[in-house]
Parts: sequence; structure tokens; C-alpha cells
Amino acid sequence: MGRLGRMAGEPTDLEWGVSRGISGFRVLAWGWAVAVAVVTRVDLSRTDAAIALLAVAGTFTALMASGSAARHRMVLSPGTAVLEVGIAASLIVADGWVYDQSHGQTFGSAWPVASVLAVGVMFGPAGGAAAGLVMGLSRVTGNAIAPFDEASNLALTSSTVLYSLAGVAAGAVMDRVRQAETTMARARAREEVARTLHDGVLQTLAVVQRRSEDRELAALARDQELELRAFLADGGPSETDLPAALRKAAAHVERRDGLRCEVLVIDHDEREIDPAVVGAVSGAAKEALNNSAKHASASRVTVLLDVGDEIFCSIKDDGVGFDASAVEPGRGLSESIRARMAEVGGSVVIDGRPGAGAEVRLTAPLKPNRP
Repeated sequence: MGRLGRMAGEPTDLEWGVSRGISGFRVLAWGWAVAVAVVTRVDLSRTDAAIALLAVAGTFTALMASGSAARHRMVLSPGTAVLEVGIAASLIVADGWVYDQSHGQTFGSAWPVASVLAVGVMFGPAGGAAAGLVMGLSRVTGNAIAPFDEASNLALTSSTVLYSLAGVAAGAVMDRVRQAETTMARARAREEVARTLHDGVLQTLAVVQRRSEDRELAALARDQELELRAFLADGGPSETDLPAALRKAAAHVERRDGLRCEVLVIDHDEREIDPAVVGAVSGAAKEALNNSAKHASASRVTVLLDVGDEIFCSIKDDGVGFDASAVEPGRGLSESIRARMAEVGGSVVIDGRPGAGAEVRLTAPLKPNRP
């Protein structure tokens, strides 16, 4: 599960849940197979053989149901999967052997589908496709040995395709579910670590920075805090990872100037952002941070990011503020920030009042929209 390598470990709650679901399907499918055999009993030429095959399938069904409920490791072993494929193939081949005339339902009915699903879940899409192919070839074999005209070539091909698609779908869905489960588990673990660090280690490091008169010790505490925050951010920036690019820019300014920078991401929504837009927004944000550090006498800056149909980024400091109307066009903020945003079709709003800090608000499309 996760292919053969995954099966070497202890199955997860998710895998046992899926196993119980397939076991339930097996039970219902076997009950229907028995009902079909009873209804078509007058068409059977080898009744004893049909009863024996259904008994084998029923015994296997009961063992899998009880084993899944008890979480017996045998249920999810490769050997069990191979055995089930063998039983399922035998039921399909027997359709042309236990009947002596045409009949409405194939022998074993939908029971063989459970083996394809189980293999797909255990070995992935490729394994599911292989199991489906075995079922299709078994159908062809059963048709060849039948003493009557059972199915056309189109019907046989259709059966093979449907069996294979079922196996591929089961494997693909299970792979995605496992990936989601892994991602959620990592996120929960990271949140727990982040909560613990924020309530303890990060606050302690912040206190050391504020109260220590030893500049070297304060710098060491700041470096450690930044490293921990980078760890909690889960990885370094990529060309399309705007939150990580903003954290990197904030960390650079914080490390260089001692300005405390906090990056808050309201909604990223995993949207793909063009690298040019990432560069423009993060570059403009970094220039705004530089201004806060060098000219605003700020002690703290908050960077707020919200990504929806467009990008909104706010850089707000607690500095002395300034008169935004007094900034000359083409210089300072106008040159370093507005020009960057204009290159990708973005816009800038600067809100600054003397004594009340300053805020730079950036808006940009997800892809460049150059004039």
C-alpha cells in the first residue's frame, strides 16, 4: 500500500477502513452470486462444481470480513491478494464450464470485482490494471470453453476494459487519499510543534532579544528565532511560492536591521502564481520593509498576504509615519515600488500619516497583465 514498500509497514487506520469497505462489498457480491446461481440452477450442467466454487469464494469472503474487523495483517498481504485474484479468475472461467446454455448473469456475478479493487488499493493503478486484465482474459477463456455462444468480441473487450478501469481508479483514488492523509498528518504535527514553540521557545527568544544587554546574545537569539520560523514555514521559497518569498524577504530585513517582521498568510488557496508576479510583489514588499527599517524608526512590521482571484499584500509598520502626499513622483517609494508593480499590471496604495505609522498596499494579478 503505497505499493509493496508501504505494505511492509503497519497499515494505517485509513487502510483498514478501506479494507473493511471492500470486505462489505465482497459479502454483498457473494450473496448476489449465490442468488443468481439459485435462479439459474436449471441451466447448470455441473451443479456440484458450481456449489464448490461458491463455497470457496464464500469461505474466503468470511475470512476477509473477520480478518478486516480484527485487523489481521494477513488481510493486507500480497499473498492474499494473489489468492483472491486466482479465486476470482476461476469463477469467471467456470462460467463457460458449469453452464450448458446461455444465461442472464455470469457465474460469480460481481464478486471478482472485489479482487480488482483490492489489488488496485494494495499495488496502485498499475497493479489494478493488471488484475483487471487477468479478469478479462479469464472471461475470454470461459467464453472459449463454453458449449454455447456466450458473448461477442465487443462484449469481451468491454469487460476487460471495465475491469481494468476499476482497478486503475481504485489505485489512483487510494494514492490520492494516502497523499492527503500524509499531508494532513504533517500539517497537524507542524501545527502542534508551532503551538508549542510559539508558547514557549519563540516567546523566550523574543524576551532575550528585548531584555539582553549583550548584543551578541541578542543577535544569536534573533537568528535562532528566524531559523525556527523558517522551519515552521515548511521549506524554502520556489519561483511560484509567494508566501515563502515574502518570509525570506522579511527574514533578510529582520536579520540585517533587527526590525521584527511578521508574515501572515490569510488565504493562499494553493493558486499558481506566475514567477514574474512573485518577484514583483516580494521585491516591492522588500523595498517597503527597507523603508520601514531605515527611515520610519519602526520596531515592528506586519506583512499580510491574501491570495484569491488577485493578490493583496499589505506592509504596515509602527514607525513615525510620513506625509504620503509630499513624496515626489519618480523618487523613493514611487520609483522602487510603483515601478515594480506596474511591470506586472499591479497597483500600489501608500497610506502614511505623521506619528501613525505607514502602510503600503500592493495589488497584483496572478499572471502579468502588462499595459
